[in-house]
Amino acid sequence: MAKRALILLEGHRSSGRLYMKAAERLGLHPITLAANPVQYDYLAAEGIETVHVDSDNFEGLIHECSRLRAIYDIAGITGFSGFDESVYATVGKLCRYFDLPGPNPISIERCCDKLTQRQLLAEAGVPIPAYRIAENATDIESFASEIGLPLIVKPAVGSGSSGVRLCRNVDELAEHTAYLLGGKHVWRSPPRILVEEFAQGPYYDAHTMGNEVVGIGAADFGPPPHFVFRAGIFPAPLTDDENKRIADVSLSCLRALGLGWGPTNIEFRWTKHGPLVIEVNPRLSGGIQTIQAAYGVDLINEHIKLVIGDECDLRRKHSHTAAWRCLLPDRDGILDWIDGDSQAAAVPGVAEVKFYVNPKTPIIRRGDYTDTIGYVIAASPSRARTEAILQRAVGLIDWSITPFPTIDEQEHQPPFTSPSAQVALGKR
Repeated sequence: MAKRALILLEGHRSSGRLYMKAAERLGLHPITLAANPVQYDYLAAEGIETVHVDSDNFEGLIHECSRLRAIYDIAGITGFSGFDESVYATVGKLCRYFDLPGPNPISIERCCDKLTQRQLLAEAGVPIPAYRIAENATDIESFASEIGLPLIVKPAVGSGSSGVRLCRNVDELAEHTAYLLGGKHVWRSPPRILVEEFAQGPYYDAHTMGNEVVGIGAADFGPPPHFVFRAGIFPAPLTDDENKRIADVSLSCLRALGLGWGPTNIEFRWTKHGPLVIEVNPRLSGGIQTIQAAYGVDLINEHIKLVIGDECDLRRKHSHTAAWRCLLPDRDGILDWIDGDSQAAAVPGVAEVKFYVNPKTPIIRRGDYTDTIGYVIAASPSRARTEAILQRAVGLIDWSITPFPTIDEQEHQPPFTSPSAQVALGKR
């Protein structure tokens, strides 16, 4: 009898290994198809079967999946959007081709185009920020005058906050326009820029599976003009009415975008007018381990069960408060050392400690998700206790960065050692 296999398209630096482990627990043989497998270090470390294939070549993917199907019983196909969210649309197409459960590729493609997404949400009456689409600097300046500063300027297609900036004045607007249109930003589609109202207020995100809201978290960011996640808590400290309003709008988003299958993450700002939808992401978010720590619900495990045609179980096993903190360097340079992970992980109540970097790694902050060099997650029955656990654990982690030599300083500038005391969970 052929071994049951799960095909995963591309990988992910944080959840990729978790998918592999979950697949194996479910009795599946994970196989990764990737254009550059070596960028996912867990594949070699875990001895995962890997196929080198251009993930943009749909015919090539069909060929490899067909070849694997002659060897294995292919139970399902899924993948990771990562930086290029078109990967998940390709997953949907492969599922349709091989008659396997999966997302609607048309819905995924429409959702990944931020302009199309906003148009569909607006047509359905979902509350969103005012926005315009621009193709050149003149458009951006015109729309800035129309909408008013401050505003958000970002690529119409992309993820991970890459190219997203808060422009608070005309100088910042001109600077970021030059960055996006001057050849520095890497475009993965014809350049189109979304100019939108800056929705001010606390940040929340809803996690759904199918048509069910699993829970709502809260988070905050590092210093503007970037939107790099800094810390968060799950579940969010909301009243019953606030929770219901966000949940109701989330379900409206799913209906408007045709996203009734699989995982979705919906980002909000709670403004003076109530919840405004910032973005709908047709995938699991980076907060899945926090949900597991808080509720005992493993969304990766349940997603894979959907992928292979089984029913998922979203019932809560317990009800704790979980919190997370990203480890963010405050300068560029070469990472001399980073340690304290084992000590932090040993603190009672710590659910996970993860480093993304090793010593001698160049640290280059880009103002997006790649700025994060690690994270810590803690959980307990109370919010105050969880925050204390997280504070203690993060305080045990330290690192040193030697700045890149400058013309004046060369190699004589002393290294920077992170101030552990500054690393604390932000209050909402």
